[in-house]
Amino acid sequence: MKKQKNEEFDIKGLSQREVKIIAWLEFYQKYFFSSKDIEQFFSNKTTFYKGIKKLLEKKRIIKLNQNKYYLVPIKAKSGVWSEHPFIVIDEICNSGEYYLGGWTSANYWKLTDQIPAWMDVFTSNKQGKKEVLNIKIIFHRIRKIDKENYIVNKIGGHEFKILNKRESKKWMKSKEYLI
Repeated sequence: MKKQKNEEFDIKGLSQREVKIIAWLEFYQKYFFSSKDIEQFFSNKTTFYKGIKKLLEKKRIIKLNQNKYYLVPIKAKSGVWSEHPFIVIDEICNSGEYYLGGWTSANYWKLTDQIPAWMDVFTSNKQGKKEVLNIKIIFHRIRKIDKENYIVNKIGGHEFKILNKRESKKWMKSKEYLI
């Protein structure tokens, strides 16, 4: 009888603990979570780090930044899942000092029909390129983020920051030679 009970929770390639973690995160709808959210499932730091490593290897979680992860839901049987790019970027930046700009904001405000291949993110603490959940992101480091230049909007109940339409138009004028 005990064996039958364990088979109920046997999802191919996942241990019972991994299934418990994923089920708990899904139950509380914590698709974006920090390592503190799941440390309760481990007895010590060594097993905690090994557990995180295994979930990353099995592509059940995706690392977004130093302490934040994205849960690939169990219903994504093949391990492939997508999330709106603006939400992912906001989570990577911990809702901090950043805004979406460049071609990303120009497309958002319908100033161009060009769909950007890369999401332009302006922030004071990151730079470089990163690909997460098939979203290509370029972080542009800037000295100061002027809060008057961006607005906070919502998508799917989640807030994100984007360069306002007036500033996006200015940016487009500076790029006219590219069009």
